[in-house]
Amino acid sequence: MNDIAVAGGTDSRQNPLTARQVALIRASWLRVQPIADLAAALFYRRLFELNPRLAGLFPRDTTEQGRKLMATLGVVVAQLDQLGDLVPAVEQLGRLHVAYGVEDAHYDTVGAALLDTLGAALGDDLGSEAETAWGAAYRTLAAVMQRAASDTRSLTAVPV
Repeated sequence: MNDIAVAGGTDSRQNPLTARQVALIRASWLRVQPIADLAAALFYRRLFELNPRLAGLFPRDTTEQGRKLMATLGVVVAQLDQLGDLVPAVEQLGRLHVAYGVEDAHYDTVGAALLDTLGAALGDDLGSEAETAWGAAYRTLAAVMQRAASDTRSLTAVPV
């Protein structure tokens, strides 16, 4: 099992999410799945509201990108109790996102857009405890992506 690097010094060998958090995320995800296309559209609309410059990193029509996002989230949600097994794929995403022009500051915006989308899509059905769980899961995975991105940037930096 791969280590999960978590901000804040949490033991990287343990899943930083509790069983309750995993259950809350999965239960809310079941309610998102039937409206996945709408949720994806809400996500990109909110993302571009929060940072209009991010629109330049995506195709004009985000329909296909939205489907990929929802599929990726589905895989992550299914494996939340085995986050360490996801690390290689999440690291690869971080490395790929460097080539797309994603910067560290963008991760906070994406996280905010994700939580806003869940709130808009599920309303009161999301609940504060589930929202907190989603935030913890996102921050954990974003930290892995950022670490891999940073390593990639370091390897490709040309000494001056």
